[in-house]
Amino acid sequence: MATQSATAPSSTAKQGTYAAILTTLSEGSVNKHFDPYIDIDWESPEWAIIPNDPRWILPASADPLGAHPWYLALPEDRKIEIGMWRQANIAKVGLQFEQLLIGGVMNYLFAKVPNGSREFRYLNHEVAEEINHTQMFQEMVNRIGADVPGMGSVMRLLGSLVPLLGRYFPTTFFVAVLAGEEPIDHVQKSMLRGGETVHPIMRDVMRIHIAEEARHISFAHEYLRHRVPELGFVQRSTLSLAYPIIMFIACDLIVKPPRSLFSEFDIPRHIRRELFWRSPEARARRRDYFGEARMLATDIGLMNPVAKLLWRTLRIDGSLARYRGEPIRTAA
Repeated sequence: MATQSATAPSSTAKQGTYAAILTTLSEGSVNKHFDPYIDIDWESPEWAIIPNDPRWILPASADPLGAHPWYLALPEDRKIEIGMWRQANIAKVGLQFEQLLIGGVMNYLFAKVPNGSREFRYLNHEVAEEINHTQMFQEMVNRIGADVPGMGSVMRLLGSLVPLLGRYFPTTFFVAVLAGEEPIDHVQKSMLRGGETVHPIMRDVMRIHIAEEARHISFAHEYLRHRVPELGFVQRSTLSLAYPIIMFIACDLIVKPPRSLFSEFDIPRHIRRELFWRSPEARARRRDYFGEARMLATDIGLMNPVAKLLWRTLRIDGSLARYRGEPIRTAA
């Protein structure tokens, strides 16, 4: 017994470590947070939406459509028009995802969090930040002026069911949170790291979002590290299979543009299929989105032989990230 206690942290010690992490995240939210109507000067001339602004052309380093020969061969005004629609829709998808996350977190807090839990404080900080993000994204969409749908019709129909996971299947819900946040985070970081010129409204909104999402992603990682080992064998086994499936589905919902983009601008269907996800380059890009998710699954015991086979079958297997926030090297 003495040997066991010396080599494995006690439940009390793990609870203390988890509580300390939550306190650090909460204090971070207090000490460094943003308000979209204080920290963004929406009326600044620099942020003005003007016709034929080449800064709306999709960056080839971060957007697969922007790098495609069909798009590159278009006249500049057409590239700008598609770029404005595409980037407005990315913002709309982001705010819709945040709305689903807010609903799930509030369901979790209502049903699962007892008095005295430090999760209550941190998650309310997170919800407040996500509400600010929805306002920021919607303001951006409104100013661009494109009447974009955001997510596809199936997700808009079924989206109201997602918040229920927070109440009834919280570990699955926080896997879904990561499945949505990781691709968005990686795409935005790639766009900023690419060094290409983007419109200031897009650049500064992404900077704010990345800064605060770092805390949100950290919490989801720590929550799963804390909770998954407490699950029974059947629950862990089931979650190990649900994990890659959720990642696979969420990536399509978040990253793949709706069909209306392709019909609106007469983009050939074969380009949509090629970019999402038939070409080797597209499949490599999708694998890269989930390096951190695979790292976490391995760390918390969800990468068993059957799960590994499923990751490979879905073509989202690959190497593990070495650390949180590692750049996407294949995409670069």
